[in-house]
Amino acid sequence: MSDFVNGFWSVYVALITLVSVVGCGVFLWVQSKARATAATAEQVQTMGHVWDENLEEYNNPLPRWWSWLFYITVVFALGYLAAYPGLGSYKGAFGWTSKGEYEGEMQQAEAKYAPIFAKFAQQDVKAVAADPEAKQMGERLFLTYCAQCHGSDARGAKGFPNLTDQDWQWGGEPEQIKTSILEGRQGVMPPHAQLGAETVKDLAHYVRSLSPDKLAHDSARATRGKEAFNTVGCAGCHGPDAKGMAALGAPNLTDSIWLYGSTETTLIETIGKGRTNKMPGHKDFLGEAKSHLLAAYVFGLSQGGTAK
Repeated sequence: MSDFVNGFWSVYVALITLVSVVGCGVFLWVQSKARATAATAEQVQTMGHVWDENLEEYNNPLPRWWSWLFYITVVFALGYLAAYPGLGSYKGAFGWTSKGEYEGEMQQAEAKYAPIFAKFAQQDVKAVAADPEAKQMGERLFLTYCAQCHGSDARGAKGFPNLTDQDWQWGGEPEQIKTSILEGRQGVMPPHAQLGAETVKDLAHYVRSLSPDKLAHDSARATRGKEAFNTVGCAGCHGPDAKGMAALGAPNLTDSIWLYGSTETTLIETIGKGRTNKMPGHKDFLGEAKSHLLAAYVFGLSQGGTAK
């Protein structure tokens, strides 16, 4: 009801609700007064509705036990509305709210699990990654909060990095991983359409030539692309050797890892239109202790699950 600042709406909702519930009871009472008469003893009265030529609707009252079930439902509804919020802004006799219920459950969970998280928070990330209990807890955290983007197997998808390999856009050291989880990351590849379609295509062929997978490329275009790479600003982020720069989140272009794909069309799109990726920060949501445990789990994934 917070969206309705006028008190009229609270009264309106309450009246509509009460009239509906009470109306059901009144309607049931009126209908229960109908009785079969002597005149209908020989011929059963119908409602005049016929389906499939001979299927008729009889005008018989409800059985008593069925009627009483409806009465009990009406009484229960009135009692529920008196005890819990349901009548406009009325908070109910118990003052129950879904927010209060959630906060209560969170406090109970915090009291139960906080000591466990605190124990691991005092340990080094690498030590936590090697602990079987911590690994199980970290996996549950990952499946709850991270699998939506990185996949349940943590191998990522297009635009979402694989966390099980040794390729790290922002660095794969424990503290770097923890910072990524706590603070989040904002990756931006600026568009270079202003260079012209031919230069963009030359750059795409040069990048393909750097891959150890021996991707097919035009040698002449790759040569021109290399010159452009060092003159139009690409080397400023990816480095003169194109091996990337973790401080800027600029990926290594000389390996076999491709966040969006390695086809000529994809690379032209990436260079020409740019890319924007965001890893949301979880500091306020998960807190320091859970993020520490989660960072240890992710670090262990990159070590083949055998962090030492």
